[in-house]
Amino acid sequence: MITEHTSNDPYCFVEFYEHRDAAAALAAMNGRKILGKEVKVNWATTPSSQKKDTSNHFHVFVGDLSPEITTEDIKSAFAPFGKISDARVVKDMATGKSKGYGFVSFYNKLDAENAIVHMGGQWLGGRQIRTNWATRKPPAPKSTQENNTKQLRFEDVVNQSSPKNCTVYCGGIASGLTDQLMRQTFSPFGQIMEIRVFPEKGYSFVRFSTHESAAHAIVSVNGTTIEGHVVKCYWGKESPDMTKNFQQVIRFFIAFFKVSILHVT
Repeated sequence: MITEHTSNDPYCFVEFYEHRDAAAALAAMNGRKILGKEVKVNWATTPSSQKKDTSNHFHVFVGDLSPEITTEDIKSAFAPFGKISDARVVKDMATGKSKGYGFVSFYNKLDAENAIVHMGGQWLGGRQIRTNWATRKPPAPKSTQENNTKQLRFEDVVNQSSPKNCTVYCGGIASGLTDQLMRQTFSPFGQIMEIRVFPEKGYSFVRFSTHESAAHAIVSVNGTTIEGHVVKCYWGKESPDMTKNFQQVIRFFIAFFKVSILHVT
């Protein structure tokens, strides 16, 4: 936020990780009224040129970050592996707090690969971090975009299923569906508890540790292209009640124990 120029209205800069998301925000927000005033939204420029395009660089996902870790922290941690073109810790727009993950971009693919191999499991702050290739989200084919429904909203998706449901259905991958592919695609959104893939049917189920992580995954991955296929994501069937399962196991062992005692006597 830039507020020190008293002669003009205050203004601000909002930086996105994806260029396409920034373009969508520009189109949606320009001319809207905020607190009764019409806002003007345009591309931000530096004195020399626009922000460097890193879309063809090699992007590393960094997960399980401690809340106090900053962009400068991850940039410093990954700098020994090669020249970095961009680095950032992703923050919640509402609270300004870290979401617990970030991205580091390298000019060279080998540098990125070495960073993934050697930094995974290393301690940064108070936690061991996870590293993987960042999942890029290319726009869907034009015909698909035109026929698709509007972009999903987190507020809508998170309320479409029980808070206990942490399972995401991902379908439409006619070829190339593997456990590793699903883990790479969905790991940026939270801790994955279980993955079940059905390659012959072209779909999979991914169970997260939290309902919110699953909702973020549905919103972000639905309509994107994976292995050349535009995928659909929505809530999977809710996991069985673990308490009931546990009670059934206890009843089984009690019954088995009674039978064994009878046989002995």
